Order: sequence, then C-alpha cells, then structure tokens
Amino acid sequence: MMDPRERLIFALDVEHFTEAQRLVGLLREHVGLFKVGKQLFTHSGPKVIDMIRRKGERAFLDLKFHDIPHTVVKAAEEAAKLGSAMFTIHSMGGYEMMKGAVESSRNIAKQFNIPKPLILAVTILTSMDETILEEVGIKTPLEQQVVRLATLAKRAGVHGVVASPREIRLIRDHCGANFLIVTPGVRPAFVAKDDQKRILTPGEAIKAGADYIVVGRPIKDADDPVKSADAIVEEIS
Repeated sequence: MMDPRERLIFALDVEHFTEAQRLVGLLREHVGLFKVGKQLFTHSGPKVIDMIRRKGERAFLDLKFHDIPHTVVKAAEEAAKLGSAMFTIHSMGGYEMMKGAVESSRNIAKQFNIPKPLILAVTILTSMDETILEEVGIKTPLEQQVVRLATLAKRAGVHGVVASPREIRLIRDHCGANFLIVTPGVRPAFVAKDDQKRILTPGEAIKAGADYIVVGRPIKDADDPVKSADAIVEEIS
C-alpha cells in the first residue's frame, strides 16, 4: 500500500519559477508529487522538472498531449527523458495516439535505463458538465462518455486516467482495481469550489477508490500551506 503522503499531488499552478522553487522547498516531504501544468511549463520549461527532481521529489508533467500520433509520440519520448514520474495525454486523441505514447515512452526508458513514467489519459475535464459537452457537440451523457474514454485508454495500454471523483466507481467497475485513477476536483469542505463543478472532499475521493488526488489552491492559498497539506494527508489516512 502507498504511504498516504504519496497519494497527494500538489498542483504547482504558479506564474514564476522562483515561486515554484519556494513551494517545492516548503512542501517537499509533505506531498507525493508536484504537478507542473501549462502555465508554469510555458514560463519555465524543462528546468522546473529538473528542479523538482534535484530536490528529491517526483514531477507530474500535466500538458495533456493531444495531437496527431507522431507528434504525441515524440512529446512522450521527451517527457520520459525529462524524468517525469507521470505525464498526461488526452484520451480524445484516440487509440493510436495513446498506444504510441505508451510504447515510445517505454522504449525510451529502456534505452536510457531510466524509470518508466506512468501515463494518464484525461477523460472529461472537471470544469465541464453536460451543458458544456453539448456546446461542443457531445450529446452522450457525461458519465457514459467518461467510461467510454477510460476503457479506450486501458485498451491502448495507458496506466490510468485523470477523472472527476464522481466517476471513480464507474471507472473501477469497467477498468478494474489495477487501473490508476487520479482525481482533481478535490476540495476540503472548508474552501470554496472555485471553477470545479464535479467535486468531492479528499476523504470522499479516497473512499470512492481514487489512487491519487490533486489539490492546488486549498494548499497554495492557505495561510499555512504545510499545515493544509498535512491535514489533507491525515484525511487520506
């Protein structure tokens, strides 16, 4: 079983490298992984992944690769070379794109004798609901669409998915106990919902079967980020 701390992913959603460095220094040994998204990676590039690793922590590169298969294959190779413990692709890219990312990152890890990264497929963003899905032409019920994308990702060899905590049980039923589920949209009861629509508390998400939970603003914006992180780990326990 994983240590409860390892199951908490901190979303390092900050504007500048120096702020990222400060938070990693503050929260190292209090969270399991540091998630680097589009804003920080666009600003700071690969050096932020290197910084996290040099501090002895694990990096989760969350860029949601979604392009033609060849392009995503090459991006997956670079994500593996960076030493990312996890990275994301988008399930809407389809089977061939996902399968290519899995195979290319595995081959690069073997070639360079480095750990094989975990690849997670994004299903439906937690900021979306059925009204938004209809706006983009998807008329399938949201939960049904999530299950469809998750099972497609599993068939392509992806290690798990990023999905709303409210879809955890459905994904477990269709994809099994060994399929990883990483859940954003997790908010302690004492904080605002922000722009997330499908949320649960950390304890609820873990009880529902999440392997990892992602928390950002409730830790980053807290008066005492370490205390907030430790409280969430305690709830996971």
